[in-house]
Amino acid sequence: MIEDYCLDPRLAKIRIVLVETSHPGNIGGVARAMKNMGLSQLVLVNPRSYPSQEASSRASSATDVLAAAKVVPTLEEALHGVQLVFGASARLRKVSWPQLDVRQTAELALKTVQAEDAAPVAIVFGREDSGLSNSEMDLCNYLSHIPSNPTYSSLNISAAVQVFSYECLMATEIESVKRNGYRHQLATNDQLEGFYDHLFVALQDIGFLDPAKNARFMRRMRRLFNRAELDVKEVDILRGILSATQRKLGDEPKK
Repeated sequence: MIEDYCLDPRLAKIRIVLVETSHPGNIGGVARAMKNMGLSQLVLVNPRSYPSQEASSRASSATDVLAAAKVVPTLEEALHGVQLVFGASARLRKVSWPQLDVRQTAELALKTVQAEDAAPVAIVFGREDSGLSNSEMDLCNYLSHIPSNPTYSSLNISAAVQVFSYECLMATEIESVKRNGYRHQLATNDQLEGFYDHLFVALQDIGFLDPAKNARFMRRMRRLFNRAELDVKEVDILRGILSATQRKLGDEPKK
């Protein structure tokens, strides 16, 4: 059973479909790439060698994605129940499909599965050596591609899935990542103003800043710390340093 690691419920509705993957290690690499970015639905169409110990080894700690993966004989069956299909391809076709780059694909995918009762969308990846056939592209609504070096545009399939999965995660604006503690909450304007006021006073206390010449200096300090995008904890640390400095100054004997 897949662990409850989904960073955004919409990511659980993005189905990664691999068509006739020839190397089992690539399947494991795809599972790992998916779990890195919070995706969990994996469907394998007629893989050459699966299940496989090599796939499990390459998956590392993403063996739960492999265990839940569905193996089906045809692409039509893999796409059962989805509402929108993206065919990942580095090759343009003589008969053109509507095209999206990987970022546009992720944005449309997340928008499509926004509703709580929305059906999944699928991103389909073809064979390592030849990609998707035209008949398989006929089952796709869009041709999706990763902008790359035009003289060498071929990516390993697990690398391609990693890029698509990453863009899907970024399209969520990763609010759930922030809530789960990967990033402290940014300091509010009131907290920053309190810090700047404290800094202004402390620099005068230690004799560093002449109040008559403060405007330009404090403006530079604001620019410096605003670029740093201080979070709440960092502001607390800086103000703690200022307070400790002021206390130490107060303990020194007067000359």
